[in-house]
Amino acid sequence: MHAILGITGPIYLCIALGWLATRAGLFQRGDMRVLGQFVLYIALPALLFDAVGKRPVGDILDGRYLGIYALGGLATMAAGLLWTRRVARQAPLPAVVQTMGMSCPNTGFVGYPINLLLLGGSNAAVVLGMNMLVENLLLIPLLLALADSAGGGRHWRAVLRGAAAGLWRNPLVLGLAAGLLAAWLGLRLPAPIERTVGLLAQSSAALSLFVIGGALAGLRLRGMGRAVARIATGKLIAHPLLTLGVLAGATALGLPLVDPALRTGLIVSAACPMFSIYPILAGRHGEEGLAAAALLGTTVASFFSISVLMGWLG
Repeated sequence: MHAILGITGPIYLCIALGWLATRAGLFQRGDMRVLGQFVLYIALPALLFDAVGKRPVGDILDGRYLGIYALGGLATMAAGLLWTRRVARQAPLPAVVQTMGMSCPNTGFVGYPINLLLLGGSNAAVVLGMNMLVENLLLIPLLLALADSAGGGRHWRAVLRGAAAGLWRNPLVLGLAAGLLAAWLGLRLPAPIERTVGLLAQSSAALSLFVIGGALAGLRLRGMGRAVARIATGKLIAHPLLTLGVLAGATALGLPLVDPALRTGLIVSAACPMFSIYPILAGRHGEEGLAAAALLGTTVASFFSISVLMGWLG
């Protein structure tokens, strides 16, 4: 138990510190947006470039990992839509918004710090990079297209075209692409610049957790308990279980994920709470209140679910 708390404790203490500092008035919730932009536009791209650019391309892009992670997300998406529409009897748009919270984890702000403690910096960054590829190229565009289609907005093809065009404005995709190019060409930065990139990369883990805590301050769960519980169960239980099922299926078909660090990173990533921009994306369809409540409830509950997962992983 002490070993488990040695991993999960620092993660959630950093989140709690951000919450307490914001509740105490040392920071405003609006300040978290600024700090989050630093993480998103500076620290995480530097981290991806620093880790990916120093490794052979073959070690960075593992086709089996990418396929299993993508299929786990798609399976959760399908199960979430089936559950919310057929069992919970939700209308099409609320069903898609709730499924969005179940199927896309917060691998940057929560998953990377946990994998950093579990796997070490290099492995954690490679897992983060591959997760970002799947999420930004497949899962998020597909969820946005489904939501716009259910809400009577733009045609799904227009949504996908807009998402594809936006990739080249996504700082995480740019940082990852630059790292892949450097790895492919064998380029190395001058020593002072390389150390600067390394310093920026090291700031990402603790600051991202602090931002999550500060963003949760002031959120409420009142009147949404059943829907929040449904989303949290889908994200923290269904998503990792379905991803484990895809992993077992790949192994049975003779396509195992051999690297134990990648297997651990895959499961931990799927078990993380949903991405922090979930309320923003849901707000485009008037569902930001439920999404914010689900983000709070799922993040709090993830302390217990991830601690259980750590015990199961040994």
